Amino acid sequence: MHLSTTVEKLTASEMSATFLVHLLRERMYWRLQNRLPEPDLVMQDQAQTQAFSQAGEEGGELAFLYLYNALHISTLLKPGDRVLDLACGPANQLLKVARLNPQVQLVGLDSSASMLHCAHHTLVQANIHNVKLIQGDMTRLVQFPNASLDAVYCTMSLHHLPDTNALSATLCEIRRVLTRQGRVYLVDFGRLKLRSTQHFFAHDLQQSPQFTQDYFNSLRAAFSVTELSVAATVLGLEVQRHVTLLAPFLVVFSSAPLGPLEAPVLQLAKETFTQLSTTQQSKFRGIVNWFRHSGYPLAGDIK
Repeated sequence: MHLSTTVEKLTASEMSATFLVHLLRERMYWRLQNRLPEPDLVMQDQAQTQAFSQAGEEGGELAFLYLYNALHISTLLKPGDRVLDLACGPANQLLKVARLNPQVQLVGLDSSASMLHCAHHTLVQANIHNVKLIQGDMTRLVQFPNASLDAVYCTMSLHHLPDTNALSATLCEIRRVLTRQGRVYLVDFGRLKLRSTQHFFAHDLQQSPQFTQDYFNSLRAAFSVTELSVAATVLGLEVQRHVTLLAPFLVVFSSAPLGPLEAPVLQLAKETFTQLSTTQQSKFRGIVNWFRHSGYPLAGDIK
């Protein structure tokens, strides 16, 4: 796609001029930054946990992204599936997937005791009963036998791994625990070229100083698209890569959908969308269009 045509499409998608300037600078810059691993690989601090959890709650600044991911994940699930949420954190993503798929049995795994405590509270408050929480290491899924899971997803957590060896170990474990026809959905930040772009995205959500700093640290800790792609080869050729247009803000590795979203799932998703604030709805449309222009459409029109 020609660059001018790309810019026209993104401009028509309600993206701001400042946003587009950062994307264009990313596209034209040639040098990739070095990766800076997270200061705390496991989030145990109470202030950090609370800030992250609040950002993903129903009215939080990340609610739009959790809904977006939940819809893609839902296209990979069918009733009776056993599904793993890898590094589930405070269960904000897990909650949305569980609500949309009440006939699926979900397991949320996280290495942080404080995150799991928060996750338990999240699920109890929402009256969710199709989820089990366990503590564990995402690089060593010792709780799960070979070929014991129908699907595994991991949203915005791979960058917490210390290095590419840990990344490779995690994806090998995902492949091991999946059945032969098992499905996968992995999404995370890609490493951006410019510190100024990372700073822009970290401050764009206008959250608490604690959350903004953690967000910036996450962007700095992101693996490159190449590093993610090399590790993902173990998942097989049927898993496809999708990258946000012009700059790898987000990178997705996903199995092909099983089919269109079922009517009850789509209706509940529409109701969830209407409960988002006007700003959150706009951000949801933005991420849908950003990926759509890179050839990764969202199944089901809820907006």
